Amino acid sequence: MKIGLFGAGRVASALAPALAAAGHQVVFVASRTLGPAQALAATLPASQVLPQAAALAAPPPADVYLLAVPDAAVPLLVGAGQWPAGALVVHVAGALPLAVFASQPLVRGGVLYPLQTFSPGRRIDWPGVPLFVEAADPDAEATLLALAGSLSRRVALLASPQRLHLHLGAVWASNFTNHLLGVAHALLAEADLPFELLHPLVRETVDKALDAQPSPYAVQTGPAVRHDAPTLAAHEAALAAHPAWQALYAQLTASIQAAKRMAEGK
Repeated sequence: MKIGLFGAGRVASALAPALAAAGHQVVFVASRTLGPAQALAATLPASQVLPQAAALAAPPPADVYLLAVPDAAVPLLVGAGQWPAGALVVHVAGALPLAVFASQPLVRGGVLYPLQTFSPGRRIDWPGVPLFVEAADPDAEATLLALAGSLSRRVALLASPQRLHLHLGAVWASNFTNHLLGVAHALLAEADLPFELLHPLVRETVDKALDAQPSPYAVQTGPAVRHDAPTLAAHEAALAAHPAWQALYAQLTASIQAAKRMAEGK
């Protein structure tokens, strides 16, 4: 397929090479800033670079126009584009509904949501990445299923409300977890301790949680679930210099204890 790509950030930079490797042609990369777009296009065969405004004013022919841009920018691009009648315009966001295309009745809207975290320099194993598809009509759905299937062996249809809940769960599992690891890194650094000390613990925690039945709650450990009051108090006192982290510690402790009470039917 011929793909018109809007965006040159993390998702676009991971997705474009995968599309090219799967045999598709990224005919253009459009971005508000040309530097990143030029760097991305240089890695792709026969791909031109366009300013975003020019690409929106006169989109070059493509089978799919892919909007790999921040969520807040998607409605703006959808509304500003002089899209050819019947154009298949697709966003990659987890939290945006298909209804975001309602302002353009001549456009066939679609979603291609990769359930993965993207960072520069990290290799993505695309065949293992779950890709979720939603589209406004059967033909668009078939096109996106074929496109997704060329990248991944884990492809499924998913409606907007379920995709929103999936994205919310992903934020808890990935983004919040990463933030908590950042807090742990900072606390160890304050004591001149290397973060690597936590690596075996973190790996075992994640592996155990992924294997747990019926849910990760079943394998919860630590002072909160044990109601170890002296340790909890010592920890909160040690966080006195970080009131935001201290409050977060207390909230997470309360949440863990509430989950245990619920599991015990109390």
